Amino acid sequence: MLGAAVAVGLAALGAAAAPIDLEVDLRDAPSGVIHARLVIPARPGPLTLVAPKWLPGDHRPSNAVAELASLAVTAGGRPLAWARDPVDPYAFHLQVPRGAERVEVALDQLAPPAGQGSSAAGSSFTSQLGILGWGTVVLVPAGVPAADQPVRARVTLPRGWKASTALPVAAREGDAMRFAPASLELLVDSPVLSGRHLMELPVHAPGAPPHLLVVAAESEDALAVPAELRADVERLVAEAGALFGGYPFAGYRFLVTLSDEIVFSGLEHHQCADMRMPERALADPIARRTRAGLLSHEYVHAWNGKSRRPQGMAAADFQAPPDARLLWVYEGLTHYLGWVLAARSGLGGARLPDSIAVAAQGMASTTGRAWRSLEDTAAAAQVGYSARSEGAYARRSVDFYWEGALVWLEVDARIRRESRGARSLDDFVRAFLGGRSGGPTVSAYRLDEVIAALGKVAPLDWAGLLDARVARPRPEAPTAGIEAAGWRLATSDTPTSLQVAQERVLGSFNLEASIGLYLSEDRVVDVVPGSPAARAGIPPGARLVAVNGRKHTRQRLEDALRATERGGPLELLVEAGDRFRTHAIAWRGGLRYPVLVREAGVPDLLATIAAPRAFAAIHAPAP
Repeated sequence: MLGAAVAVGLAALGAAAAPIDLEVDLRDAPSGVIHARLVIPARPGPLTLVAPKWLPGDHRPSNAVAELASLAVTAGGRPLAWARDPVDPYAFHLQVPRGAERVEVALDQLAPPAGQGSSAAGSSFTSQLGILGWGTVVLVPAGVPAADQPVRARVTLPRGWKASTALPVAAREGDAMRFAPASLELLVDSPVLSGRHLMELPVHAPGAPPHLLVVAAESEDALAVPAELRADVERLVAEAGALFGGYPFAGYRFLVTLSDEIVFSGLEHHQCADMRMPERALADPIARRTRAGLLSHEYVHAWNGKSRRPQGMAAADFQAPPDARLLWVYEGLTHYLGWVLAARSGLGGARLPDSIAVAAQGMASTTGRAWRSLEDTAAAAQVGYSARSEGAYARRSVDFYWEGALVWLEVDARIRRESRGARSLDDFVRAFLGGRSGGPTVSAYRLDEVIAALGKVAPLDWAGLLDARVARPRPEAPTAGIEAAGWRLATSDTPTSLQVAQERVLGSFNLEASIGLYLSEDRVVDVVPGSPAARAGIPPGARLVAVNGRKHTRQRLEDALRATERGGPLELLVEAGDRFRTHAIAWRGGLRYPVLVREAGVPDLLATIAAPRAFAAIHAPAP
């Protein structure tokens, strides 16, 4: 475990290990293969090399060893035999011969362009762009803390490509970049975004260190960043500074990959964020409405998750499994603050009640909450990310994001009500996560420290509240924070702008609030247990074929749902396996979408929460 504060980088190496030389060749990466060569100092005798297994922020084991396409080890030009550990597939054992002072490792790593089998920290490339995650191309001596292992890295790009990374560059040598020596910890924390079409845009905010919005796209046209988005990001940086009271880095890069060939994902780092989005995610205002929140979420992680993180997730190396039970703080608080900062900055037109309504309805529909605690979803995160979509309402998923955010909304509302508006969660955030500039450094925390810090802001029974909300199953809908903020969860026959954007961009049709289905095009992704669709016998994973005797289209299903209010039938023909069956659904409620509505006579705290802090002149987005 890391101590109270551990510097990330060579400044803290002290008695460091001998440096590793790493050469990465990306010239074949557009074809799906990354070549790497390492020169590792060694002494004669047994040596165990390990591939990083638990890369920070990914919350699940890396699959880098599964994507190895070639591995050869030599010493003095002679090949050495190696054997994979029979228990740990990330460890490789070999014998260093007498007289040898180093071993050389040559490996080929596959980088599937569509991300199959790849984790969020993996490398992905297309013919036009790619993101290199250093943790997928290194083997290092076992037992050396990541902060104590220096690496001298060099990367060669495909001809004509440009690159951007938070890792300090020592020299540019044609198509190659040589980096200043860095610890393995800092190296893995600094992915390289590269591509034929790449640009770096300065992001200016008063009092903030240098920020860059870096975009790599499949085409030059997709590089166009709308002026309003750039202004939103500048306000985001300013609002984050006002919230946290400092910036825990010397500089920051928003690394955005725009490609329809690379799977959507986001991964936080100390001085950058790796965000992979569809090609038109920034240019299309509707797509931007659904994707812009990824920028605020990953940016908040620079404070919560990187600069500060749970003690059980602050391991000295990348081999030991983490204790992830505090992911409802790491991810849940980040998700809530991402909503808040998006609203305060106007990022993508964000409206706080819209984001909350979607999350609350999703959690209210998750019947698995009756038997499984929120904390348990965090403890099982490593299997939660790869679980299939079917059955998630009954089984639960990585709910520490959305339900965790709703818990923190309740904490915020309770502080504001208890203090009559004098204090808020902002005060906790500034004291517990912020107030520091420079770095990067890591400071670990425990649950009792979270509770004590909340107690300094407002003298409430936080231990009791968090135990009830987090550590125990909770069958009732998680709407206490919404109600404390002066709103309530309701339904409407008209979707919000966020829901319209989500359904258009994702190709989804969310019917949780009506018949209990979640559709992706014609696929039944999941069925809410106990809902009208579940009672009619529609199975998760089925394909929707027809609506009331006619071939299924989104419009026909929507029309049929609206007609149920007038007594119209709703019969769905679905294909499950090799069988077809018509299911008559008993429903008279029409088409329903989740919304938040104001509670009369109760102060509107959401408007206060969403109001900008950095510039008084900025008009607060309507809640």
